[in-house]
Amino acid sequence: MEALTNPYTPNAGAEPQAVVGRDDQLGSFDLLLARIERGRTEQSMIITGLRGVGKTVLLGQFRSKALGRDWVVVELEVSKNDESHFRRTLASKLRTALYELSPKARWTDRFQHAAGVLRSFTVSVDASGAWAAGLDVDAAEGFADHGDLALDVTDLFIAIGDAAQERGRGLVLLLDEVQFLNKQQLEAVIEALHKMVQRKLPVTLAGAGLPQIAELAGDAKSYAERLFKFPSIGNLNEEDARAALMKPASDEGVSFDEESLAEALSVTGGYPYFLQELGYAVWTVAQGPVITREDIVTALPAYEAKLDESFFRVRLDRATEMQRAYLRAMAELGSQPQKASDVADVMGRTSQNLGPTRAELINMGLLYTPEHGYAAFTVPHFDTFLVRAIPVLDVPPLRARKSKNGV
Repeated sequence: MEALTNPYTPNAGAEPQAVVGRDDQLGSFDLLLARIERGRTEQSMIITGLRGVGKTVLLGQFRSKALGRDWVVVELEVSKNDESHFRRTLASKLRTALYELSPKARWTDRFQHAAGVLRSFTVSVDASGAWAAGLDVDAAEGFADHGDLALDVTDLFIAIGDAAQERGRGLVLLLDEVQFLNKQQLEAVIEALHKMVQRKLPVTLAGAGLPQIAELAGDAKSYAERLFKFPSIGNLNEEDARAALMKPASDEGVSFDEESLAEALSVTGGYPYFLQELGYAVWTVAQGPVITREDIVTALPAYEAKLDESFFRVRLDRATEMQRAYLRAMAELGSQPQKASDVADVMGRTSQNLGPTRAELINMGLLYTPEHGYAAFTVPHFDTFLVRAIPVLDVPPLRARKSKNGV
């Protein structure tokens, strides 16, 4: 069939032609905005799940819903950076939001104050005041200039929230990769949102992150579990997985027979991104208008090669020799969460020896800890890829650690 008509979208964060199986999360977001619009409080939400399950796609759906209700949307993909970079990025996004809430010619005292607080927040990045988010206003002394990130972000959210409330509008922050906020940054965001709830200001958050974010948020602030919902998403059930394949094809006058659907679900496990990759690969080999099991089988080499080269390989290439060995040892044990001591046994090491390596892999977002003492892959089917990519487990020798005096 023609490449031009291929309806599948195997790209990072790209919205599929058919978004299925996420009605609960979409409904929760609608409720979140609706309650805030009525002056009531509602828990913010952070979607959790493995790579490739559609978290970023959901944030895109949230954006469309918020804009449809005339909310101002601030989108931010979090990366590992220091406080100065975090302040600059947040300030730049909120400056744009302030202008979306009202053009400068119509600014009231609340908007002038919000702009002053924003300037204070950014001047603290550079004591000379050289970078101030492009705002031609004086800094609001005593606001967002405490030198404490949590206090400063709270002041900023209150000022923006007051301005939004005056206009009868709301502001929603859509944060992707939330797990990359460091503890100080996460504490600041949580504390500021807590103040929004207390003052019933129309500022809220919907985020997305790897499964460990619920634990990280709880470690940052004990009340986070009451401030947020942490809905988890994963593979699609059989009905939704079938729909994810069939609906896009049907729009192009193409169908799947029953055997092809059964094979596709067996291969992909119902993971949304894998369904898109397989659908895309099958489209290139099938003659149509009915896709058969033979078409699925024919497409498998291209499907696996594409995943190996992009989705999987880019993650493995970031790992050191010891980290790769640790991942491969986990794959030896299977796809389920594995005890640190069991992985150490496979490698002929002790858990104490391998503790730093395990911590590094968690910090890189390649592993997460579903429960104490266990670790699991953040990427579905990563274990089978590792077996293909590293046929034989090779554990590098331990290197002696230097003492404090360099010996």
